[in-house]
Amino acid sequence: MGLLIGEVLAAGLQLLSKVIISEGTFLFALMAYRHLAAALCVVPLALYFERGNVMKMSWSACLWLFMVALTGISMGLGFFYYGQTDTTATYATNFLNLIPIVTFLFSAILRIERLRVCTRAGEIKIGGAILCLGGALTISLYRGTTLHIGPHIKYDGAIKGPQHNYKRGTLFLVASILSYATRFIMQVKLSKAFPYKYWATTLICIMASLQQVIIGLCVDRKMAAWSLGWNLQLIWVMSGALVTIVTSCLVLWAVEKRGPTYPSMFNPLSLILVAVAEALFLHQDITVGSLLGMSFVIVGLYLFLWAKDKEIMAPPLPEVLASDQTKQVAFEVQPDRPLVNFV
Repeated sequence: MGLLIGEVLAAGLQLLSKVIISEGTFLFALMAYRHLAAALCVVPLALYFERGNVMKMSWSACLWLFMVALTGISMGLGFFYYGQTDTTATYATNFLNLIPIVTFLFSAILRIERLRVCTRAGEIKIGGAILCLGGALTISLYRGTTLHIGPHIKYDGAIKGPQHNYKRGTLFLVASILSYATRFIMQVKLSKAFPYKYWATTLICIMASLQQVIIGLCVDRKMAAWSLGWNLQLIWVMSGALVTIVTSCLVLWAVEKRGPTYPSMFNPLSLILVAVAEALFLHQDITVGSLLGMSFVIVGLYLFLWAKDKEIMAPPLPEVLASDQTKQVAFEVQPDRPLVNFV
């Protein structure tokens, strides 16, 4: 339920981001303010619930905190918003559906998660991931009949701005999903090196804010680009800080308990929310291909989650059976190299 609420908040923020981007706002400035505000909001929780634990941080934990901030926030969000600038909110959000597939692939290659293709749950898990990918491709490649939801009124305020460049935008979005998938893998290491969620969230936000200031100053040093007005920009910064706090704490908890693939499987839900909200509030058309692809995504999502729960609840495989499956599956974990314990 917590991850679902986080996706609802993230979907609303993405629509607001599209409006802000269309006005020509400098993204790195807003991102820096957003994560600084998030750090200021979450540090009281860290001081109350995890007082003194920050002194237990090692150099390896500092490295993982920096890398999570770089891949999951500075690179992931930066590439995503620039990709959204060249496309649409629904198109950009659609690429987030590929994060579970890439995360699942990275987890299998790095031997963080078992494929278990010889079990029923493993087959369903792989089938669900493939169905999510098929849904994402359907939305991108097939349009079909155009449907209008609500009064068909052209909303100029949200669509003015730079013209779309789908080739460049797609490259940005691909870089974004690779960064996000890498972030989920690195958080496995972070949760073991520094298992304090509130302090980790605070330090990640501070590091991300500093990274965005440095990158932003390299791109644009004009004072006007870094000014923050009392308008939608301020609303975006504060709401973004709230989303960052909620999602970061929940993702850290979910990765620790369920593995790196589990939280990323909730990303497809934001696609449905953004597509419907964009059609209702920004009066963007929605197609039959989008609806069909969303259906595939929902079915694949819950097939994967059902299979994932079955694997977690199932007893560990006997050593002999695990050895046999290792010979049959290239990505299976060797018996003498145990999995990361998430519990």
